[in-house]
Amino acid sequence: VPLQYKQHNKNMSKSSMKLVNAKEGCNETIKALWASESFGVAVKGGKSKLTSEVALVLDDVLVAGDGNAIGLAFYRLSGNSAGGGSIMLEAVIDNWCEWERTVLRPATTNANTKKLDACYAELARALENSHRHVVGHSTTLADIAIVTTLAAAVNLTLPPVVATYVDAHSEALAAAKKGISDLSSASVGDLDMTNTSISHVLEQVFTNALKEVFGDDVEPPSTNWIKKCAVAKHGDYQCTAAMPLFAALKKAGSLTDTLNSARDVAVAIAAAVGSNHPVVMDVDVNKVGFILCRLTPSFLQYHVNKLVVAGKLPKPSSVVPSTCLVDFSSPNIAKEMHVGHLRSTIIGESVCRILEFGGNKVHRVNHVGDWGTQFGMLIQYLKEEYPNISEDMPNITDLTVFYKNAKQRFDEDADFKKIAQLNVVKLQSGDAECLKIWQLLCDISRKEFQKVYDRLDITVEEFGESFYNDKIPAVIDIFEKAGMISVQEGGAKCVFVDKFKVPLMLQKSDGGYGYDSTDMAALNYRINVLKAERIIVITDFSQGDHFKMCNGAAKNIGWVGDNVSVEHIGFGTVMGSDGKRFKTRSGDTVRLVDLLDEAVRRMESSLRERVAEGKASIKEEDVAQVAEAVGYSAVKYFDLSRNPTTNYKFSYDAMLDTKGNTAVYLLYANARLESIMAKAKAVHNVDVDDLLSKKTEIIISHPSERNLALHLQQFTDTFIATLDDLYPYHICEFLYNLANAASDFVTQCHVLGSPEMDSRLLLCKATAMAMREAFELVGIRHVQRI
Repeated sequence: VPLQYKQHNKNMSKSSMKLVNAKEGCNETIKALWASESFGVAVKGGKSKLTSEVALVLDDVLVAGDGNAIGLAFYRLSGNSAGGGSIMLEAVIDNWCEWERTVLRPATTNANTKKLDACYAELARALENSHRHVVGHSTTLADIAIVTTLAAAVNLTLPPVVATYVDAHSEALAAAKKGISDLSSASVGDLDMTNTSISHVLEQVFTNALKEVFGDDVEPPSTNWIKKCAVAKHGDYQCTAAMPLFAALKKAGSLTDTLNSARDVAVAIAAAVGSNHPVVMDVDVNKVGFILCRLTPSFLQYHVNKLVVAGKLPKPSSVVPSTCLVDFSSPNIAKEMHVGHLRSTIIGESVCRILEFGGNKVHRVNHVGDWGTQFGMLIQYLKEEYPNISEDMPNITDLTVFYKNAKQRFDEDADFKKIAQLNVVKLQSGDAECLKIWQLLCDISRKEFQKVYDRLDITVEEFGESFYNDKIPAVIDIFEKAGMISVQEGGAKCVFVDKFKVPLMLQKSDGGYGYDSTDMAALNYRINVLKAERIIVITDFSQGDHFKMCNGAAKNIGWVGDNVSVEHIGFGTVMGSDGKRFKTRSGDTVRLVDLLDEAVRRMESSLRERVAEGKASIKEEDVAQVAEAVGYSAVKYFDLSRNPTTNYKFSYDAMLDTKGNTAVYLLYANARLESIMAKAKAVHNVDVDDLLSKKTEIIISHPSERNLALHLQQFTDTFIATLDDLYPYHICEFLYNLANAASDFVTQCHVLGSPEMDSRLLLCKATAMAMREAFELVGIRHVQRI
């Protein structure tokens, strides 16, 4: 034990001890962790400026180096007799440790047969009385040192008595090896490696490094200075802090002779990180001063094992749940849902699922158009077409035809138009007959809407325009009392918002209400009654200015402040192959039910062809169900996988393609993993769930395994980014990259029947689970065979 230890052992606190620079596959590290466990001394991980080797450190004092010395330090700290007991016994243990260091270790390193035989004979004599211990009747530092060295040596044929000895300690040895990744995962300085956000951990890694170089007063950039490398061959991630840090140091006059550029700053930070960091490896600096790095297999291995045991994707610890409200879908009563409703409906559903996954309370609001002047003509048309409507309710199945016919009468017949306008007044005054017909139209429409919602797995609660009708006067009164109402010529009550020339009209000159009135009443209800803290409205982009005005007025009146945010996701247009709005050949708007069912029809036809050709392992009775799941999922994913603010061309061929970024490809990649696990059980009698119950671990040794674990670990950062802008394409991108990594893994790494089968099956399970959970976030139905 070095002199420093002897000087400081009296003041040593177990809680302040650190085993620094621990390394995977390092005998010194294994000995130290085995001794720590055997002698009951807890130790933290860390790094040290004092040495690059494995060492035991107290504060800034190096108190022990070399595995045997560290083990002895742990024994001294333990205060018990686990190390041997008497002084004489300790002397014998010390002799064996010296023998291991000077005789056994060189013999195994050089594979010197003659010297190894002599070592085996020496051990055999010591093990005559106990097959488990060379000294005494409990595990001592001598056993730890000798077994670690023998177990690490390759291509040795141990005599039976020595093999039995090593075997007797295999469980403790395995625990010590596992402890390396656990130690690395715990904490290095201010570094919390249990955090599932790669960006968060890397920010800590490089913050610690730059403070080590430049002092605690130096701060890294505030945001966005850890980024994924665009080209994988350059690294996994890059740190861009050197450029702004160099500028700040230069401005403060803090540059030294060795710091003449941003690259010099980057080189200094990279040197402080070191070549033996538990999180990053292959740390390099490019020409412009970006620090490039890869994540270590041990760091990824720790997290992927946590993932497979948890059986679910991690939820970011930094997310604070709140009450959210998502306004989406919003079709109009008495009109069929058409392709124009596709994006709001599926984007809204995915946004709700993402927010719910983050632990938020979510109100799923369907702001249907169930109130307005159009109902006057619809009521009158129903009265005329079905005179006995009070006794015999009509069965209207085609809302599109019904609405077109009513509109035609309204446009062409002046008398009909006049009566229709009177019906609007009656309806708003509570006329019993008009209300009954209106309710009938609502009920018929809801049944048609539900056909779409069932196909797309949509859950939504209706709060139509009519719900807010009696709440509008109170809102007008609030604005009037605040002195924010401007009465225009004719008596219309308006609210002006900065940067907009046209005002919001809270009440028309005839005393009626319009969209502005309803939407302001809705905002008031959502904020002040439902107590929503984050409100998201999802409509086409053309309504962007309207919602900016509403949100501006809400801010001016004091409804929206630091505790409430109101957001609008304005989506682009679904276009046909001609680049124009997607319509039927006759020029009509495409019914959403028809569009969805056509995708299923095409998928079913494709599946039946593949089954007939022997290319799909689906039973005949399952084809229709699989086709439905894949067909609907394909339509949804084709939309969600792109930025919602952009337009896109609708294409069945593209969305049902088995290659590329499609739901079909993702489902196939997932089914391939499911098939491997099923075959492991059927052919090799290996049940993945049994592996978990036996606490079998994933060991990352192949580059494709590391790459797959890397992509699994990127979920948390992906989810955090998605929570920010609520664009589901981030999740789709995660899925696609994960599917590619999984396909590369099963191609490059033999799973079934390989020596690594158990570990690789668990990696398959972790990936399949992660894909299924991410499928849920974007509404893809999981299928086991495709």
